[in-house]
Amino acid sequence: MTGHPTVVFADLTGSTRVFEAMGNARATETVTRLIQWIGGVCEAHSGRVVKSLGDGVFAIFTNGINATRAVLELQRNHQKRLQTWPPPLRMELQIGVASGDVVEVDGDCYGDAVNLASRLSDLAGPSQIWATESVIDQLQGGEVRHRSLGPINIRGKNEMPVVHRIDWQDEVTEFLTMPASLPVSARVADSTFGQIELAWLDVRSMFRAAELPIHLGRVDEAQFVVNDPRVSRLHARIEARQGSCVLVDISTYGTWVRFHGTAGASGEIALRRDECVLHGSGEIGLGAPLSDFSAPTISFNTTGGNVLLARREAR
Repeated sequence: MTGHPTVVFADLTGSTRVFEAMGNARATETVTRLIQWIGGVCEAHSGRVVKSLGDGVFAIFTNGINATRAVLELQRNHQKRLQTWPPPLRMELQIGVASGDVVEVDGDCYGDAVNLASRLSDLAGPSQIWATESVIDQLQGGEVRHRSLGPINIRGKNEMPVVHRIDWQDEVTEFLTMPASLPVSARVADSTFGQIELAWLDVRSMFRAAELPIHLGRVDEAQFVVNDPRVSRLHARIEARQGSCVLVDISTYGTWVRFHGTAGASGEIALRRDECVLHGSGEIGLGAPLSDFSAPTISFNTTGGNVLLARREAR
């Protein structure tokens, strides 16, 4: 199978917190070693490091197969390393991969694939790999598990590229969406999604579609902060996609969603590294089911939105 130039952006998350905890000298040494290791893995899979970007690496490969094998090794080995680190010092990897035309000028690389891989790295959650369909098309059937996230709205691009999330975990079944007893019919409003209001305790925020994506999480890096030990640092992402508001779980312990008008715990959608469309109003539970009265619970209300009632799964 003919390959295409493929760009990888691999970025470390949470480095600001690590610098505060360790001090500049030790943190710089730690980040530098990680960056060198990331570059070495890329080179071991026939990639070339174009440059280091502070807390990330920009590399280019001759095809999507080598690039994918490199990022799988990065996530799997880095996750093993993180298990031995204290939680405040853990820096996870978020990776974007894109294939397409690349132009090299004076040792640097430019082009749509470069811009797209960089944006996907920004949008992917911690410990995730997002890749364009042009990368997935180069892989042999069954070689890599992946799920389509559908067309993603990328700032600066008129057309929305189809993006896939590459599953690198050994036990993928632990991260599959759990079944929920929701009606399968759909109701579609006349207008597309406009904005979402979020409320937790006395905190209330409104986000317009143009301001998305945002993150819900425990740390100040999140745009909506929920300070509870069951909430991951960056727990979930809300994004605008094809006129809908989509909630994506990127957490350790999961996210639960219940829509108003759906009675009982059986109406909860349980997400583990998966997503659903938010419509109308309801509650989002972070780190514990909504049936647990102590769960950190965010109320949400969408307006001007696509009120798709059926659950939307990444395939």
